[in-house]
Amino acid sequence: MDIIKGIEGDYIETNDKLFFDVKGLLHPKDRKICFIRFYPHSDGDRLKNNIKYRKIYNLRERYSFLKKNYPEYLFFSQQLDLELQGVKIEDIKKIYTPRDYFKSIYAKNNLSAIEKTSKELCELFVSEGGIPDNSIGITGSSMVSLSKDDSDIDLIIYGTDVSLKFQEKLKDILNAAGDCRKYNKQEFHSHYEWRVGGSDISFDDFLQYEQRKLHQGMFKGFEFFIRYIKSPEHWPGSFYDYKFKNCGRIKLKAEILNDNDSIFTPCSYKIKVIEIIESGISSSQLNLDKICEISSFRGRFCEQAKQGEKVLVQGKLEKVNFQNNKIYFRILLNDQIRDKILLTKL
Repeated sequence: MDIIKGIEGDYIETNDKLFFDVKGLLHPKDRKICFIRFYPHSDGDRLKNNIKYRKIYNLRERYSFLKKNYPEYLFFSQQLDLELQGVKIEDIKKIYTPRDYFKSIYAKNNLSAIEKTSKELCELFVSEGGIPDNSIGITGSSMVSLSKDDSDIDLIIYGTDVSLKFQEKLKDILNAAGDCRKYNKQEFHSHYEWRVGGSDISFDDFLQYEQRKLHQGMFKGFEFFIRYIKSPEHWPGSFYDYKFKNCGRIKLKAEILNDNDSIFTPCSYKIKVIEIIESGISSSQLNLDKICEISSFRGRFCEQAKQGEKVLVQGKLEKVNFQNNKIYFRILLNDQIRDKILLTKL
């Protein structure tokens, strides 16, 4: 499967030694949508080419950092009706891809602990999960030589059919008495603050949906996280085929009609709205049947709900115009503190 460079899971190194992680599959012609991840700092705790780096993760902190130090990497997208981070093509020094990095590990003589374990986990998934070795890659800090001893293993699996088939086999791999397993309750506690810290989501609610997810867990003492990327023929349209309009915040109850795309990045769910609880839009302007999708680029919302379940959803309502032909509304989940999908009983 041929995959272009500069998509979800890839990293970009700029000419001024910044590292960005690429978001999404569709991008403007003149730049890649990506978010700052590592930057040079004299007190940094990571070292690359004799330069110390710091990691920045929180989304709001990323925006604040760029506004203060590198405003040229911020732009307003008319297509997405949103201020975004991105690197222009001429400012890209190198694009790192998970598939190239996975191949390069086999040519290295002295592997770090995370490289050795990442390689072993990939080999396990290839042998036991039936993944072609050209459909898996390793991303994250180790890909750009900025990992620490306690870094996670971040894997990318490419291909729609490959991903769906592997997800089914992953159940058996996690349930087998081996080194690859789900988180235990104590580990979920440590994830609680990191995933939903600052929100009003209780630990019991958090545990209810997190403990049934398959794309995350532990392998030989390292945490791992899997992102699935659809085949290019299943990427609908181009960046310029879409026009989004921010309609404000919304809170509603809905039924999940289809969760087939819940494992992918971006993830999405087809929904039927049951009741609008709060909205900045008058009811006369909203056709409930037109609000038909929940979408997110954040991995924490993957595998969040299943077909037939009732959920409480809170996020940003967007009007979507596809190719000036199809118009519908979706709820975009992006804010770590305010956005949510919670199982509910009606």
